[in-house]
Amino acid sequence: MMTQRYGWYARALWAMALLFVMQWLAPGCLHAQPNLMAPRPDNSTEVVNRVGIDQRLNEQVPLDLEFTDETGRKVRLSEYVNTKPVVLVLAYYQCPMLCSEVLNGLVKSMRVLDFDAGKEFNVLTVSINPKETPQLAAEKKTNYIKNYGRPGAENGWHFLTGEQSQIDALCTAAGFRYVYDPNTEQYAHAGGIMVLTPTGRLSRYLLGVEFSPNDLKFSLMEASANKIGTPVDQLLLLCYHYDPTTGKYGFAIMTVLRIAGIITVGAIALLWYRTVKADRRKRAAETSAGGPGPQTGA
Repeated sequence: MMTQRYGWYARALWAMALLFVMQWLAPGCLHAQPNLMAPRPDNSTEVVNRVGIDQRLNEQVPLDLEFTDETGRKVRLSEYVNTKPVVLVLAYYQCPMLCSEVLNGLVKSMRVLDFDAGKEFNVLTVSINPKETPQLAAEKKTNYIKNYGRPGAENGWHFLTGEQSQIDALCTAAGFRYVYDPNTEQYAHAGGIMVLTPTGRLSRYLLGVEFSPNDLKFSLMEASANKIGTPVDQLLLLCYHYDPTTGKYGFAIMTVLRIAGIITVGAIALLWYRTVKADRRKRAAETSAGGPGPQTGA
């Protein structure tokens, strides 16, 4: 019985490993991936090289820049950057992937904090697409405020749109480098958020799409005291890469997941080996001690 149980367990583990490998390798088993070997546009390398986030710590964000809030009202950044630290998100509302991932990661982190948006800090999401409208910004605000679920957050989290000149001035000050690709009518950009001091200086950058609640809390406390942090690891930007061939952000992190998959398969194989080895030792010990051996029929 012991041998049968271990044998079934080992077969189940191998079946799981085989299923994982088939889903990883077989085309169409998970999600269709772009053909990264296909010829790309001549300017693809230039586009990717122009995208990034330069950490301009202690840079003053121009507070006289004028945008339009989600209600259609003309506002200046100074209305939101005055007495509280500010989380600044540069994105665009019709982004097919990365912007939503950044905003979702921010909400997830904010829900853990014992700080409330609108009380201890403000959040500004500014569209980098000058064609987007306040109506679209209002829809995004409604969704994310509901997802955040904190009373009064609507007074502290605003979604802005603006003209190209104002967007460029803000992005330049924040070190946010993006490129519009006319072939796909989308924007190539990196993922991350910035934390501003109450006076509008860049205090901290948090890069990627997942933000540790502890890091966010520490960054807000630091900015609240008008302190300037230190640069963070730029490798976090490699979580997503823009693919001009498809106009989408392919998961470069898939490489990491595949490595993790190989490790998983290896761990399963090692577990199977140890299981079989332990079973053989047990049977050998039982045999040498005169214990029950193989069962035979009457």
